[in-house]
This record gives sequence, structure tokens and C-alpha cells, in this order.
Amino acid sequence: MDIHALTRELQMDNGSKIVMLVADGLGGLPMTPGGMTELETAQTPNLDSLAWRGVQGASIPVKPGIAPGSGPGHLALFGYDPLHYKIGRGALEATGIGFELQEGDVAIRCNFCTIDANGKITDRRAGRISSEESAPLAISLRQVKIPGVEIFVEPVKEHRFVVVFRAPGLGGNVADTDPQKTGVPALDPVAQDTASQRTAEIAKEFLSQAKKILSGHPKANFHTMRGFANKPSLPSYREVYGLRAAAIAVYPMYKGLARLVGMDIIGAAHTLSEQIDTLEKHWNDYDFFFIHFKYTDSTGEDGNFQGKVARIEELDAILPRIEALNPNVMIVTGDHSTPSYLKSHSWHPVPTLLVSDCCRPDPHKAFNESTCITGGLGQFEAQYLMALALSNAGRMGKYGA
Repeated sequence: MDIHALTRELQMDNGSKIVMLVADGLGGLPMTPGGMTELETAQTPNLDSLAWRGVQGASIPVKPGIAPGSGPGHLALFGYDPLHYKIGRGALEATGIGFELQEGDVAIRCNFCTIDANGKITDRRAGRISSEESAPLAISLRQVKIPGVEIFVEPVKEHRFVVVFRAPGLGGNVADTDPQKTGVPALDPVAQDTASQRTAEIAKEFLSQAKKILSGHPKANFHTMRGFANKPSLPSYREVYGLRAAAIAVYPMYKGLARLVGMDIIGAAHTLSEQIDTLEKHWNDYDFFFIHFKYTDSTGEDGNFQGKVARIEELDAILPRIEALNPNVMIVTGDHSTPSYLKSHSWHPVPTLLVSDCCRPDPHKAFNESTCITGGLGQFEAQYLMALALSNAGRMGKYGA
């Protein structure tokens, strides 16, 4: 029996409220042996105050030793086995901007990049080009024409945009073209199975035409393609947990993932403060709130240790506004670790804090990687966090006689 079979059977509705605050890429590492992580370095009086009342541990997004993408990391936090429910990033990105995927569509998350005269990538994100500059470039790619294929190109945010191919018989199992490093050319799209061969050929032609269209731009003169994906199908939060669930996120990908599991996307926030404004406004409308904070991840990927520290402190400063709403359960965690030291997602377990009136607090008076190692939750698979949240909220009945 999987966890959703149990939550379907045992779910109860008692009007309690759950808030899950996800600091993307929260976990970190010291920059030097014996040093402190970003979370340990940050001044976090509010998180530490919550630690007095809460129980903490280290969550494993997928399996020990596996560095997850943001999709699997969030799916696990939402209680969906990331090894069973596989969602490509393209589908998340497309759904996040409100694009209605049809059966058989293939969606691709694309990144503008900079290449030199030899075709080698010098910047994988085109200098994190602004949305105002990138949107017209994405729209210009609507010029691409491929016989027998309907093509949709939609701007997303900053260096990101979405491409959707619509044609009969397209598979979504195509390898990314982003080599994940600079100084080398972008990779060719390669089909991973026979059903995806035509998709790879279409993608290769799209890239060829796009390269010509973008050639005159000083920064975004090419793009990579990632997360090829068909439309997925997942059971909803209402079905498996009995929750009216809402997502408050800035970046489209996270809105997309939340929408795929049946959450309503509320608000049009651009800052963390505006996200909490949305939470306050809709507090009486939902049982569960997912709040996503991106910038602990992006600073980690940039190798910006002090920048990540500052973002953690920004997150900490907003906590009293959430506490003032008196949620029955409050969770602070991340979807994965993104140490500045590594400049990438990593396999390290993620600091996780759960606070409720019945959570059996552990002895820790601070919240960071060191305390989580010996916290009361221990090391656990992230896909069980929702069951813990439901039980602490009084929303799970007893199993068996």
C-alpha cells in the first residue's frame, strides 16, 4: 500500500491550517573545512525561535546520494513518490504560465545562452537577461516553421522560455541540450527511445532556425533545451489529502507543479512581502498553503555564499507575519540543497523544521544543518512530510482497529 492509499483512507477535515514554506535549495555546505554553512552563518532569530517549539530533521528528496532537480524535489515535498511520478521540467514550465497542454504535446523549458564565434557556450543563462529584454526574443522565435508541426513559443521569466511541439506521435524522452558547463558547445537533442526520435529531429531543426534568428543579439544569441516532457497526470491534493490547497509562487515552474497536483495559484506576487500579503488575504479560503522562495537557490547556484546568507535572513524576517496567522502546522524546508561551494543542486539531506502544538519538540534551540542531523525527525524521505503535516494538523485518523 502506498502512502496515498493511506491518506485517502484516513483523511479527516477539521478546519486546521497548514503552511509549507519552501526555501528553494536551502541546504548548504561550508566554504572551507570546519566552517559554517549559509544557514549556520545567517542571523535567524525567528527560525531559532520556531526551533524551540518545533521538531527538525533532514529530508531526503529522492534517495540517498541522488541530487534532485526542482521537479522531483517538490513532488516529494508534496507527498508524491518522485521515482513513480516523473514530470519533465518543460511540462512544469508550460503549465506554470497557464499553457494548456494537450495529450501528445511535448513541452520544453528553454534557456537563452551566449555562445562565442566557435559555437561554445560562454554563459549558460545569457547574463540572466531581464524579462523585458528576453520576451521579444522569445516571441521572435515564433518565426520558426517546421512542416507538419504546430509550434508554440511563450516567454517565461528572465532567460527562460517555453517551446511546445504539437504533432501526432511525439514522445517526450529526449536528452537535454544544455551541457551544464561553459567552454563547450551545446549538445544535440538525442532521442532516448524510438517513440521520441521524431521529437529529437524537430528539436534539432528548431535549434538550427533559432540560431540564425538570434545570431545578432550580443548576449542571447542561442538557447538550450531542457526537460522535454509530455503532459503528465497526477492525483490531486483534494483527492489524496482532502485539502483545499493554494500555491503562492513567483516563478512559473513552481506554479506549474502546484497546478499539476491540483493547487489553486493565487496572487500575482513579485516579492516575498507580496507573497505574504496574498497569504493574509486568502487565509480563510484554503486549508493548505505552499509558499515558494526561489532566491536561496539562485544565489547558491551562482556560488554567492553571502548572497545566500542574505536571502535566508530575508526569509527569516518575514516569519512573524506567517506566525501571526496562527497556522496549526508550519513547515520550513527546501526541495533540495544548493551549496554555494558546489554551485549546483546536491545530494545532501535538506534541513526541515515542523512546528505544531503536538509535534514533540526536540532539544534544539536553533535550526540549521548541524542541529538537523540530531533532530527528532531524524533523516527521512521527503515524500512522507505531508503525512506528518496531516497528522500534526489532526487531519489523519487511526489506521486499523
